[in-house]
Amino acid sequence: MTETVADMVSSVNKAQEQTLPIMEKIFSAAQARAVYSEPVQNGSYTVITASEVAAGGGYGFGRGLGSAPSAATEDGEASRRTETASGGGGGGGGGSTGRPVATIIIGPNGVEVRPIVDVTKIALAALTAWGAILPIVIRMRQARRG
Repeated sequence: MTETVADMVSSVNKAQEQTLPIMEKIFSAAQARAVYSEPVQNGSYTVITASEVAAGGGYGFGRGLGSAPSAATEDGEASRRTETASGGGGGGGGGSTGRPVATIIIGPNGVEVRPIVDVTKIALAALTAWGAILPIVIRMRQARRG
């Protein structure tokens, strides 16, 4: 039994060692160089793009130990002996994403920040809102008539 516990601890330690480099890569996206682009100069103007960056991840592991009763015999009686049970597990995942949200323009007249509008995101939000509101409006009209 002690060997099984030692195996479980070894498996957990190995999983942690393998997970750390992966998580470091995922979270490396949330650094200033990922958020702000390198400045681009054109004459007296400098342009920098600002981005929204998000990263996340998780990891799970499981292990079971113990004994399980053996199956019933042909005559219907359960056997008194038990079989050693075991288990396993693992898993993990993560990811990161980024999108430009603004352009910073530095020029002779000062600094100007221009937002980058994500038309697709706005359209999806509008469709979702109308999809939620429309059934309510229909029910309200039916209630007035009824």
